Amino acid sequence: MTSQHDILIVGAGPAGMAAAVQMAELGLAPLVVDEQALPGGQIWRASEAARSDSLRAALGPDYAEGQARIARFRASGVAYLPGTRLWHLEPGFQVFMSKEGAAFSRKYRAVLLATGAQERPVAIPGWTLPGVMTVGAAQILLKTSAQIPDAPVWIAGSGPLPLLYMRQLLALGGRIAGYLDTTPRGQAGRVLPHALAALRGRSDLLKGLKWMRALQAEGFPWLRGVRDLRALGQERVESIAYTTADGVTHQKPASLVLLHEGVVPSIHATLAMNCDHDWSDAQGCFVPRTDEFGMTSVEGLYLAGDGAGIAGALAAEARGRIAALGIAQRLGVGSPDPALRSARRALDQRTAARPVIDALYPPPEAEIPDETVLCRCEELTAGDIRAAAKLHRGGPNQIKAYTRCGMGPCQGRQCGYGVNRILSEEYGQSRGETGFFRIRPPLKPVTLGELAALEEGREAP
Repeated sequence: MTSQHDILIVGAGPAGMAAAVQMAELGLAPLVVDEQALPGGQIWRASEAARSDSLRAALGPDYAEGQARIARFRASGVAYLPGTRLWHLEPGFQVFMSKEGAAFSRKYRAVLLATGAQERPVAIPGWTLPGVMTVGAAQILLKTSAQIPDAPVWIAGSGPLPLLYMRQLLALGGRIAGYLDTTPRGQAGRVLPHALAALRGRSDLLKGLKWMRALQAEGFPWLRGVRDLRALGQERVESIAYTTADGVTHQKPASLVLLHEGVVPSIHATLAMNCDHDWSDAQGCFVPRTDEFGMTSVEGLYLAGDGAGIAGALAAEARGRIAALGIAQRLGVGSPDPALRSARRALDQRTAARPVIDALYPPPEAEIPDETVLCRCEELTAGDIRAAAKLHRGGPNQIKAYTRCGMGPCQGRQCGYGVNRILSEEYGQSRGETGFFRIRPPLKPVTLGELAALEEGREAP
């Protein structure tokens, strides 16, 4: 047995909750911390909150499943600290966190990061204008407070999330001005090598086809092969410009534009811990390298969920269970074999369609125009980064030193992949070779007051 709270789980989404329940069943006593006020992660965000029948119907059965998962997590008796922000993690697992303005720190024997994913930044001209948001941000407003746009909205991008959000928006009486689908042509050729995977994951793929048919029946413009997106306006977005597959450029009035080009793993904590990462061409992102139990190259640091590679909520649950069993085995608590076989079968089933989804919706390849603001924190354009790359050949960290790009509060979460891409193109090297920013503490903003009141050896203020 481990002593009280020798294991830390960061994140109370599908992976973190599943891991916590699995550990409790093994007699372990982890501590679960999460930035949000309620468990559920993004997929089951605010599932415990009061909901009207119309909102629950709009959110659909997948969202409703979250209530049972959260209830099981609550019933497990696992210690849970919501509203808690992880801002530093040291080798040896001295972990620094803040809650309600107070900072605290303690050492753990094992840490499981279940921090999920973030939306891939979509750097187009005008993306910093008020009225330009991400689809994920709009969905958070829908889930937490049932807010929907009061005017027809333009949605631009690619992937399953725009389809899901459009269904939810329409079900609540919202209006769609048009969907600018940036998915490149040639889907059939990209999917063909994954025909077997398509058969194994057909239930998920059929669900997506059903969504598309229902949306197309609504009659709003659905333009495929769109490129060269631009949000235009002075004080806020006033119009959206785009080029269609026939090469014609159009400009339409717009008061709200929602962008989405898929999601990428949240890797700042693993980068800060100097874990090994690999570049994924299929998902267009860096993915931490893990073993069969989800342990990173740093002994005792585990990953579960989309932070270990994008695979969805149900796969995240299976990964959470596998990581929990791996931690238990490492700490000498029981034999994981029967439960492990079950979790691995579930993971195989839940990831069967992923190669097809990745092929259907490949990472964006559109060039980032020079005038596009790339680093929002320091207001640097793509042209600024290209100019610095020509003057000072080096990697992302050299560019950071020369330009301050990536030094702001987001620590490169919004500009990191853009810098990686530009440098790869300028230097004629792979994106994996180019690498990412070196991440410095703190991982999230922390006040001087919190630092001054830091108490080590405590789990909560």
